[in-house]
Amino acid sequence: MKIVVLDGYTLNPNDLSWKNLEALGETVIYDRTENEDIISRIGDAEIILTNKTPLKEETLKACPNLKYVGVLATGYNVVDIDNAKKHGIVVCNIPTYGTTAVAQFVFALLLELCHRVGHHSQRVTEGAWSSSIDFCFWDYPLVELYGKTIGIIGFGRIGHQTSLVARGFGMKVLAFDSYINKEWEKEGVKYVSLDQLLKDSDVISLHCPLFPETEKIINANTLSKAKDGVKIINTSRGGLIDEDALYKALESGKVSGAAMDVLAVEPPVGPNKLFTHPNCIITPHIAWAPKESRQRLMDIAVDNVKQFINKTPNNVVNK
Repeated sequence: MKIVVLDGYTLNPNDLSWKNLEALGETVIYDRTENEDIISRIGDAEIILTNKTPLKEETLKACPNLKYVGVLATGYNVVDIDNAKKHGIVVCNIPTYGTTAVAQFVFALLLELCHRVGHHSQRVTEGAWSSSIDFCFWDYPLVELYGKTIGIIGFGRIGHQTSLVARGFGMKVLAFDSYINKEWEKEGVKYVSLDQLLKDSDVISLHCPLFPETEKIINANTLSKAKDGVKIINTSRGGLIDEDALYKALESGKVSGAAMDVLAVEPPVGPNKLFTHPNCIITPHIAWAPKESRQRLMDIAVDNVKQFINKTPNNVVNK
C-alpha cells in the first residue's frame, strides 16, 4: 500500500525515525503541505497521515483510492469525518499518547503563575535581589496550592491525570463532564455542574475537545460566575476560550492569572492583546511535544496503520 505523510515535521523534526512506518509500504513523507498541494500529494495513495493539514469533503471526493486517514493527534476536527465515512474511509486518531506530558505541563503553567520563577530569576540578574535590604525579594504575589480547589472541565484521561497531580499538591478536585466515572469518584474527585465548578474553583483547567457545544465555554457569562481571582489554564484547544472576554476579566482582576498553551488561531496572526498582559502566560502549543510523548505517538500511529492493513482497525473515530 502507498502511504503519504502530509505534515510530519512537528511529530518528527529529525529526532525520531519513520522506519517502522516505511516497513509497511511505499512511503512518502512531507514536512508540511500547503492547501493547494493536498490533492496532488495524496495522489493515488490508500493511506494518509495528517496532523493539521485539513482533509475536507472536496479533497476526499478527489482521492478515490483513499481508504485510511490517520490523524497524528487526539483531536480530529481537521478531517470531515462524516464525509469520510460516506466515502468508506476509515479515520483513526491517537487518544492516549500525551496524557502524562500534558498533565505535567498544566502544572508547569500553574506553578509559573503561582511563583513567577522566570520573572524572579530575571529580576535577580537585573540586580533587584542584590539591592534588596532584606535577605529575600519578590515583587509578585506568591501562591500556595495546598488546600485550593481545581476545577477540571472535561474529565477524560488527561483531566484525570491532571487530578492525580493536583491531589499530590493537596488540592481538592472538582470535575465537569457528561460522563461520570464511578471509579474516579472513589479517588476523591467530585463531579459537579459547570456552574458549581465555576463558583468553587480557585483554578480552572480545560481538558475538553473543541465541539460546537464547548466552543468558547469560557466566556463573559461563565467568567462572571467564577470565583474572584480565579486562575485559568488551557492546554486543550484555543477555541474553548473567548479571548476578548478573558482579556477583560484579566483587566478587571476577575481572573488573577491565565496560562495558555493554545490559541484560537495558530500560529497567531497579527497583534493579540493577551500577549502583553502581565498576568497572562502563553506558550506555543508545546504541552504535547516532549520526545518521549512524540515517540509514543509515532508508535501508536504505526500500530494503527498496521491494524488497518490487517483489517482490524483500532482507534476509529467514524465507525
